[in-house]
Amino acid sequence: MPTPLTMEWRIITNGREQRIKEDHDLFEVSFEGYKLFPIDETVEIIRKPGSKQLGIAKIVKIVFESNKTTCQYQLISLQSVN
Repeated sequence: MPTPLTMEWRIITNGREQRIKEDHDLFEVSFEGYKLFPIDETVEIIRKPGSKQLGIAKIVKIVFESNKTTCQYQLISLQSVN
């Protein structure tokens, strides 16, 4: 049985992001299924599909486990607080 994998060029958080290291603006968000992000590249962050960009982040770590992807990213710039 093939394992579905999607390539993502932006992080859609749906409000599920969690700050894991405040002094480096490091966040983590988990997704159902396997999603591949470009490591050490900047990507845009949005809250939900079709919404405005919240900021720019650099992906620092991706973990694939049990049909789930956990993505850690460093916030580079913030466009909006809300």
